[in-house]
Amino acid sequence: MRPENFFSIEDATGGTPRQLAPGITTTIYTGDHAMVSIVRFEPGARGVLHHHPEEQWGYCIGGSGVRIQDGEEVPIKPGDFWRTPGDMPHTMAAGPEGLTVMDVFAPPRAAYNRPGSGFAAD
Repeated sequence: MRPENFFSIEDATGGTPRQLAPGITTTIYTGDHAMVSIVRFEPGARGVLHHHPEEQWGYCIGGSGVRIQDGEEVPIKPGDFWRTPGDMPHTMAAGPEGLTVMDVFAPPRAAYNRPGSGFAAD
């Protein structure tokens, strides 16, 4: 068993599951001032364009895809990371091998503190 406040990308223990869209799942880990979301995309899966007031940082852990943000499409690969200011329209599409992304939200997104489905965006 892992100590409190220690987690693994390979084990969803301690996280809150959420189905974001067909072929896109996440596990949420919430702290006092920030939230981590490990998002897994099946090959070719695509999110919906949305926005929210929280700032969001993303990091490509594995696979590839395209980040669509503020009208611009940017190819991403492992090691790439990006910032999405609050209320900026964005989404993502996975490449042919799928995609795994770590998102960090500040402050935490209240709608993601419970299991559910959808992006819970305005």
